[in-house]
Amino acid sequence: MPNKKTTEENRILAEMLEMADALHGHALISKQDMAKMQLICQSPPDYTSEHVTSIRVNKAKVSQSVFASILNVSVSAVQKWESPSSGKHPSGAAAKLLQLIEKKGLEAIVA
Repeated sequence: MPNKKTTEENRILAEMLEMADALHGHALISKQDMAKMQLICQSPPDYTSEHVTSIRVNKAKVSQSVFASILNVSVSAVQKWESPSSGKHPSGAAAKLLQLIEKKGLEAIVA
């Protein structure tokens, strides 16, 4: 059963996307901005250890310590996410940042 906070967050994201779609329909939001809004409002997937490692190594091409710094988490957190035996997975903001890196590359979050 989803918790109340998750349900509320999903409702808010759905309403934001609906509003953006309406604004896009009236040509008040560009196609590019609409694509960004869809990406922002999309719930991040559940990341496996292999998936996290693949994003870090193949997409971001950085060390665990640099990756941790970019995601604003500890190196230990990244190590646990990448360890199949830990049972730990990124969530919240870290999962959302991983989703952005996976889809748009590191440039999407590092200016």
